[in-house]
Amino acid sequence: MKSKARITAIGTYVPHKKLLNADLEKMVDTSDEWIIQRTGMKERRIAEDEEYASTLAFHAIENLVATYKKDLWNVDCIIVATTTPDYAFPSVACQIQNHFNIPHTGAFDLNATCAGFTYGLHLANNLITSEAHNKILVVATETLSKVTDYSDRTTCILFGDGAGAVLVERDVENPSFIAAYMGTNGEGGAHVYRTTFATTMEGNPLQTTGKMVQNGREVYKWAARTLPVGIQELLRKTNLQKDDIDWFVPHSANMRMIESICEKSEFPIEKTLTSMEYMGNTSSASIPLALHLGIQKEKVKNGDTLLLYGFGGGLTHLGLLVKWSV
Repeated sequence: MKSKARITAIGTYVPHKKLLNADLEKMVDTSDEWIIQRTGMKERRIAEDEEYASTLAFHAIENLVATYKKDLWNVDCIIVATTTPDYAFPSVACQIQNHFNIPHTGAFDLNATCAGFTYGLHLANNLITSEAHNKILVVATETLSKVTDYSDRTTCILFGDGAGAVLVERDVENPSFIAAYMGTNGEGGAHVYRTTFATTMEGNPLQTTGKMVQNGREVYKWAARTLPVGIQELLRKTNLQKDDIDWFVPHSANMRMIESICEKSEFPIEKTLTSMEYMGNTSSASIPLALHLGIQKEKVKNGDTLLLYGFGGGLTHLGLLVKWSV
């Protein structure tokens, strides 16, 4: 079914507080050189104690409204991608509805971890294309620092906090969405997780600290194997060539991982946008943060074809081809 939805605005926000590699050197056995060599990261933004996923989301939406002069009163659905909501319930989406006094809208959170933003966009496109909705606010917001184990040198160097928001509106003449490709490898769920109630997975014991646990080597191998296949499937479905893609915007998990994916996909790293260097791995928020940076640096222009690809815990992934026209 041909899309009838267009992305019409974007806004982002990251907290003011920074966590530098030099700070991490004082916390665990690591070094600036080691971190940069293995991740490409120099800084992360960290939420204050009283800043939550909702706080960051509010600021990102305010940035969107101020930049693009958009009204929110007629938003008829709010989709929030997050793994670190303020509460189990009410949802962050409900908090957004209340904060901005949006009079008549559906509101819910979804959890597709680092693929959450592309999942939210995919869902918004289909809800609008099916004519169930007309104007959807899609938000990705994470406070991963609150669930990071700062005694674990393999994970604490990675994660930061941030939020991104986009508006998706009905537009039959100039839609954004070209194609999608998604998949799941649930058997790899134990490679990256955070527990709540259950203490085992498939009969195997878990670390039950409530902090993130990751087998980075296994996640790396899965992503490096899976994304090149997904990229090829998107190109096959659309009869596009790699040269037709202006910018590749993957989840900013780790620069070495992105380089491996680009190498295996034979896609130039120079045409890749990331956000991890100064913001760290922000899970679902990393793609809108990278995209917004690309716009601010005047790299991304109207008419560009973008390949957005989220991937992460689950293990789950979703790639989108979109025509940028904001």
